[in-house]
Amino acid sequence: MLPNRDSIPVGGDVVLEGVMSSIKNELVHLLANYGHVGFTFVACIFIGLGGGILLDQKVFDGRTAPWFTFIGLAFGIAAGFKTLFAILWRTKDTGNKDDDRG
Repeated sequence: MLPNRDSIPVGGDVVLEGVMSSIKNELVHLLANYGHVGFTFVACIFIGLGGGILLDQKVFDGRTAPWFTFIGLAFGIAAGFKTLFAILWRTKDTGNKDDDRG
């Protein structure tokens, strides 16, 4: 009985597996970066919004009703953009180091 083609790697198959493996690794790396950016951005907004609602409802007993909510939302959006730019700059710097190596 002849061996299965999948069980014996031929020269071209090994190279093809290496290329596919690097493409899959790159895809997973990109998805992880984009997921990190999205999750961090949304988390910052919700934390700022929650802090503003907490200040309005619990600390000031609703006397300042929408104001601290809006302020908290603005701080959350600002923090989201700050972390977004920090992640993008870090990724850009890492990409430049990879390009210099060859």
